[in-house]
Amino acid sequence: MTVKDDSFTDWKNREEIAESMIPMIGRLHRERDVTVLLHSRSLVNKSVVSILKTHRFARQIAGEELSVTDTLPFVQALTTLDLGPSQIDIGRLAEIYKTDERGLSVAEFTAEAVAGATGGNKIERREPRDVVLYGFGRIGRLVARLLIEKAGSGNGLRLRAIVVRGGGDQDIVKRASLLRRDSIHGQFQGTITVDEVEGAIIANGNTIKVIYANDPSEVDYTAYGIKDAILIDNTGKWRDREGLSQHLRPGIDKVVLTAPGKGDVPNIVHGVNHDTIKPDEQILSCASCTTNAIVPPLKAMADEYGVLRGHVETVHSFTNDQNLLDNYHKADRRGRSAPLNMVITETGAASAVAKALPDLKAPITGSSIRVPVPDVSIAILSLRLGRETTREEVLDYLRDVSLTSPLKRQIDFTTAPDAVSMDFVGSRHASIIDAGATKVDGDNAILYLWYDNEFGYSCQVIRVVQHVSGVEYPTYPSAV
Repeated sequence: MTVKDDSFTDWKNREEIAESMIPMIGRLHRERDVTVLLHSRSLVNKSVVSILKTHRFARQIAGEELSVTDTLPFVQALTTLDLGPSQIDIGRLAEIYKTDERGLSVAEFTAEAVAGATGGNKIERREPRDVVLYGFGRIGRLVARLLIEKAGSGNGLRLRAIVVRGGGDQDIVKRASLLRRDSIHGQFQGTITVDEVEGAIIANGNTIKVIYANDPSEVDYTAYGIKDAILIDNTGKWRDREGLSQHLRPGIDKVVLTAPGKGDVPNIVHGVNHDTIKPDEQILSCASCTTNAIVPPLKAMADEYGVLRGHVETVHSFTNDQNLLDNYHKADRRGRSAPLNMVITETGAASAVAKALPDLKAPITGSSIRVPVPDVSIAILSLRLGRETTREEVLDYLRDVSLTSPLKRQIDFTTAPDAVSMDFVGSRHASIIDAGATKVDGDNAILYLWYDNEFGYSCQVIRVVQHVSGVEYPTYPSAV
């Protein structure tokens, strides 16, 4: 048999193994509310090829490809356990098992590693928490996709309604079409129908009421059976406590803003300071996409090396705030055509660091350039460290952070030498460290951080909403 034949036979065998995983992963998710991960990437509702590609991607962060032959026994072991709601990373299980010298079987090791989610230790499945989207723009529609995706088990978060201003004839049909097809993020994964009589969009069986209002005071949420809901304000129209408090009407319990909050509104970056949210806090912000991109790696570097000062330069894709063609804009340069120009502008991300990392006393400055790409940005984080180090040490440390630390859902890591911005469309991490571009000279370090400023940020928003709703399930094996 030739090498070519050997490779093809191996591929077909791995396809068969991946195919056998799909129903097991699906049942765990639907019946037990268990999400199977591979190095923080969900395998729920993934195709055979997607599962194989996710395994292969492990070589970018772990140094070698992970085979489905290594992970299948762990999936099989999970199906035999009395599991409660949780997230279980089979990539981490396989990695730790290789270094375990106690001679345990895969089944024994798995049962021990996820013991906190089994038997008397498991948490109970919670009633769904109602969610309302106020605004249905770029972030609103991506958040809607994520909420619908995560409703597969029938528990957790449930998108009940979107609130928008009336747009005339065929309004609901056009909004459903924008949810169904996205020029950057592709087709919606599932089916969408419109019930014009009831004024609802039905996405993968989820009935989402479309409520028309020009102001929060016009909406009676209880009339739609909505109770104790978390309202996600995607408009950015109100950013202080007084303005956002308008949403706190009967049926609404908490308000989450998808923009930097002003005044005393807490700015939350999941993974960094989400555990500081007070149980009785009703209004909070998820900060900006750039703040979410720079704060996790900044915290990681500060924890290990200390940070004396820093500067962040964001090269940011254009947004709806800019003009398509030259026209009046209240800002100095944003009135110039977004698809034709690089536009120097301001960023509040550097000043927002103080809210998310109050213990970091180092001064952080920042500036931004908007560039003619529709999505994915890069933050160049230049740091003066508290001690000297080497490039190899920093990369080894950040690779480990992306794999095993509590920040592994926020920080990703790539060694791809030809990586460009479009490669990161759809990334669920807050930022991705580009190993090849990293510079270290003594106590100076420069990190290049890619981030999908739309989808990656939306994932961070969902994580915050899950946390405040009480449906953020524990992950196993626990981060070290």
